[in-house]
Amino acid sequence: MLPLHHIRTLSAVARAGGVRPSSESLLRAASAVSRSVALLEARVGMPLFERKGRGMLPTSAGALVLARFDRIQQELSAVLEEAADGTGAAVLPAAAEDVLYDERRLRAASLVAELHHLPTVGRRLGVSQPAVSNALARLESALRQKLFLRTAFGLMPTDAGTRWVLRFDRALAELRYLEDDMAAARGSLQGLITVGTLPLARTRVLPRAIGALRAAHPGLRIHSLESPYEQLYAGLMSGKVDFIIGALRPVADRALAVETLFEDELGLMAAATHPLALKRHIGFGDLRGQSWVLSRPGTPLRASLDQFFVDHGEQALVPAVETGDLALVRGMLMEGGMLTVLSTHQLRYEVDAGHLRVLPFPMDGLRRYIGLATRAGARLPPGTLMLMDEIRHFSR
Repeated sequence: MLPLHHIRTLSAVARAGGVRPSSESLLRAASAVSRSVALLEARVGMPLFERKGRGMLPTSAGALVLARFDRIQQELSAVLEEAADGTGAAVLPAAAEDVLYDERRLRAASLVAELHHLPTVGRRLGVSQPAVSNALARLESALRQKLFLRTAFGLMPTDAGTRWVLRFDRALAELRYLEDDMAAARGSLQGLITVGTLPLARTRVLPRAIGALRAAHPGLRIHSLESPYEQLYAGLMSGKVDFIIGALRPVADRALAVETLFEDELGLMAAATHPLALKRHIGFGDLRGQSWVLSRPGTPLRASLDQFFVDHGEQALVPAVETGDLALVRGMLMEGGMLTVLSTHQLRYEVDAGHLRVLPFPMDGLRRYIGLATRAGARLPPGTLMLMDEIRHFSR
């Protein structure tokens, strides 16, 4: 990551219009300010300012850096304001801001909140355990509140720690995105795109989109997270997940920006060897007493399926197995003789190969919508936006 204190210095220079006036507000020597700007320009490989007689004006690359820093500042300023309110002070000392604007300390706090174990965090960061402890101590001293408490389960975040680490994570996400912005400004798309994937997207749409994107931009890497929706949502809110693709939740959420891609086609499915696979017409009576493997409670598909049976005067299904793992679903159909209701696309290859069948059972009115979900207000980097465009293309 680009050093946050150098980016903060660049922002001060842009506001003041030059090195010398900014050095006064930063309480740093003009030579130190010039060195920070020069080091940052060397790191990104492009000039960030135009040096003119009337002052220093940001280049287009400099404007990208400043835009990301504004978003970082929003997150960290909110932490400083809340910390000041908690101590009864109007504002915290300037030294607190100096401590907070350090990506290494923010990263340490983020990993402790995730892993709860200092030695593991130290190994992940490539530093000693005392270095991690010192980073946390500096943050807690600057903010004048405890971020973590020692428990039988390891270091757990306090209420304030939970709220503030979320903002730390968002600030760190902006720093990661800035690296991608700079690469795009140099003419190449590169970086890591983290996608939260729900089952349907992993079968057809996402593989095609990734293949097309990587063919054009091999410097991009994709990390697919296959977790329950609740975990993906938490990652999205923290900036650790760039976007989610899958079945959309019906609940309105102002924290999300949601885009529908297509309506999913659902079908009753079984192994080709299942007794019902030989029938030309299947009614509700044929389904009573069958064994089912279904998605977990709380998922859009399960909620729609329960409502479908109730609307037709039947009891909601009681599955023998509940899972979001497509491999287990496939195994329970082919080896366990069970039934399921899924998108016909999800097991398309098994159907085409003749191992599974979509049974002749009308499921009118049973539908769900597949789409993209991003954090409201997120400014995603170019590579991520291009992957989303490819997903839109292959969803038509």
